[in-house]
Formats: sequence, structure tokens, C-alpha cells
Amino acid sequence: MAATPVWLAAAEAVLNRNIHTQSRASSLIRRLAGKSLQVDVTGVMRLRATSSGTQLVLARGDDSPADATIEGSPGALLSLMTANGARPTGQAAAQVRGDAEVAAAFRELLQEARPDLEEELSRWVGDIPARRIGVLARDSLNWLRRTQRSAAANVAEYLQEESRDLVNRTELDEFLRGVDELREAGDRVAARLARLERRLPGGA
Repeated sequence: MAATPVWLAAAEAVLNRNIHTQSRASSLIRRLAGKSLQVDVTGVMRLRATSSGTQLVLARGDDSPADATIEGSPGALLSLMTANGARPTGQAAAQVRGDAEVAAAFRELLQEARPDLEEELSRWVGDIPARRIGVLARDSLNWLRRTQRSAAANVAEYLQEESRDLVNRTELDEFLRGVDELREAGDRVAARLARLERRLPGGA
């Protein structure tokens, strides 16, 4: 059996730490004892998650049977892991095969155990580097928010007026909606960074 990659072992450790601190996640890991989920990220990698009853074990995926399999593009799988499971317009949904209840339970487990990015940043780099990273990220997000809307408007104007390409209203609305979703994601990251900074020594 191939050795578990360092990054996968690190992800496993973080997830298990969070599982053990949350009652709902602890209940799910017990309920899934002996069950396995294979995740096929189309064109990228295959991963397998197995519950021992007390721990989540992550490994490279293979061709052996799993209780459930989820397959899709990185974007489709990321959408599946969001709270509401919604996917952007035009994007194919992730495909679920095997035991749908097992797949749903693993999905909930991973949602419950996902790491808090603020806390993990402090664990890895310490308080002072975390503050500097936070300032840099916040400045970058502010610049992105200032420019993305005007860039979208400029692109739309060019397509409609200058290049005379045939862009229908639906395509334009989807493009602008994607820009709005990116801005909202940036706002959420900025809020998390602000909370992190307030918890650091000397924070507001």
C-alpha cells in the first residue's frame, strides 16, 4: 500500500481534532463505523474516507468497492460541500453512486469537521505572521472589491458595443452574478480575518 501523502495526513489530523470536539460530528463518526466513501475529483485525484468508529481515515482512492462514491469536477464537489449544496448555473452536478445515506452522512460529517481557517492559520504561523497575512489579505480583498465591478461593466460594454459579439442577456446576467458571488466570498473572508485580528494580542 502506498504511503499516505503528508498533506493528506495533515488534513486527516485536523478533521479528527474537530470531530472529537463536536458532539454531532462524534455521533456521525460512530454511526459510520466500517463505512467508506470514495471521492473522485474528475481529472485530478481520487480520495477515500473511512470511519473506524472513532477516527476518520483518509487515503488515496483505488478501484476497490466503497459503500458510496461521489464523482465530479472540483467546482461541483465544492458546491456539494456548501451548506445548501447549490451549484452555479450551467455547472454539472456531482454524481453519487452506491448508498446515498452513507454519502449524505459523510458529507455532513465533513461539513461539521471542516477547520476554522482563522484558528488553523494561528496554529501554523503564529500570532505575528498571522496578523501580517491578515493585513495583506484584507488589502488585497479591498482592492478586488473596488475593481471587480468596474471590470465586469467594462467587459460587458466591450462585448456589446465594441466587439459586436452576440452576448445574450442570460449570459450577461450569469457573468455578473458570478462577479457578485466572488465579491460576497471576499466579504466573508475579510470578516473572518477581522475576527482573527481582534483575537490576537493588540487587536482592536
